[in-house]
Amino acid sequence: MPTVEHSDEQRTPRFDVVVVGEALVDIVVSPRGTVQHPGGSPANVAYGLGRLGVATGLLTSLGEDQHAASIEKHLHSAGVRLLPGSQVPGGTATATAILASDGSAQYDFDIRWDLPRIPPATLPKILHTGSIATFLAPGAAVVRELIEQSHQRCVVTYDPNIRPALLGSHFEAQTIFEELVPFTEVVKLSDEDARWLYPRLTLEDIAERILGLGPALVAVTRGAEGALLATRDARITVPSVTSAVVDTIGAGDSYMSALIYGLLMRGADGLAPSVLESLGRMAAKAAAITVRRAGAQPPTLEELQRHLPEHQPVAP
Repeated sequence: MPTVEHSDEQRTPRFDVVVVGEALVDIVVSPRGTVQHPGGSPANVAYGLGRLGVATGLLTSLGEDQHAASIEKHLHSAGVRLLPGSQVPGGTATATAILASDGSAQYDFDIRWDLPRIPPATLPKILHTGSIATFLAPGAAVVRELIEQSHQRCVVTYDPNIRPALLGSHFEAQTIFEELVPFTEVVKLSDEDARWLYPRLTLEDIAERILGLGPALVAVTRGAEGALLATRDARITVPSVTSAVVDTIGAGDSYMSALIYGLLMRGADGLAPSVLESLGRMAAKAAAITVRRAGAQPPTLEELQRHLPEHQPVAP
């Protein structure tokens, strides 16, 4: 990928993971009051990877305002580096989340998404994208071009993180999703995402359909019921790690970060059932830690490696 902005080094940094997608400010309205903090699913994934010690770059779209400054400071605190083209004229996107008493969230977005066409200079081991960035024009076309250019030379992971309020018709969104999936190796989606995309299919059949489009692994998170991890040769269910829930913001993104971390750390066994179980358990644990605290606060590697007591359900 291209040289990172704000680098004091005279060489192109080498990343284990590059994330492409939106960064924004979450405005969270709850019975406890209103708070603001950096967010956006891809930015959360990048931040989670940085917290796990992974060399991570982010290609995004930030404006010229205080929101952008707070996001950049937040990402840098985890060691995440912004790529060239990530800063554009205008304001920075926001997402207002209204929390219910059970911690669930409803969202309202103020976002525009555009990216310059920057060809990769060096490729990471894993290229991740997802969410609004893969659906919202005009930037979605640039994201697809980048994935098409890169998928044969690095692992591509994808989390659609469906936001119906920002999508066009169901047919259009499903078409965009199914046209991008063949260029990916790993697809992760929540059961809500899966059922929105394919309302007439079971989760098992949805995983089968997505696998038929080309990826090697499909992970479907199912809240307290655990997650389904499916390849062409295996289907396993990995239970959730139980946890007290403060809110679920960023839990799915923490799951994705830990899943990517596990993919980086896997040995020569590829996606054998034992590897799938290890990946799923690590990701479930990361989500459980995240829901125990307010906002998208994923675990550090030290936290992920500690013993985690189990007591209440978690919903990745």
